[in-house]
Amino acid sequence: MTDEIADERADQLISACRTAVGDQLRSLTYFTRDEFDQLYLRSDLERDADLAGFVDYESIGFDAHTAYRGSELGDYQFTIRVFDEGFLLRVTTETEGVFATTDGVTIQDFREAATALATILEGI
Repeated sequence: MTDEIADERADQLISACRTAVGDQLRSLTYFTRDEFDQLYLRSDLERDADLAGFVDYESIGFDAHTAYRGSELGDYQFTIRVFDEGFLLRVTTETEGVFATTDGVTIQDFREAATALATILEGI
C-alpha cells in the first residue's frame, strides 16, 4: 500500500465514483505500476480481497492506451469486467489508474463514473 495519493485527490475520486454509482459502489482502489491504495471499501464488505493480484492484472490497462491507438474503434476509454457477484470498472492513464468494484449498475453509470474518474486522473 502507499500514501502516494493525496487525501484531497482520494476524496475527489471517491466522491466522483459515489456520485455516479451511489450505494452500488463496493470498493475503489488507486494504483500505479509500483504501488496501490484502497481508497474506499463499503462497510458490509471484508478486507480479504487479493488487491495486489488485482493490481497486477489491472495494470495491463496502462498499455491499453497505446495498444488500441489508431484502431477503427477509436481511443481506449475504460474497461468493464463482469463477474458472478458484481462488476469491475478500470480507468487508467499511462501512469496511474483506479478500479472500482460495484454491484449491478447500468452502462451509463459506468460511463459517467469512468468519465469523472478519468477527468480527475488526468488533472483536467
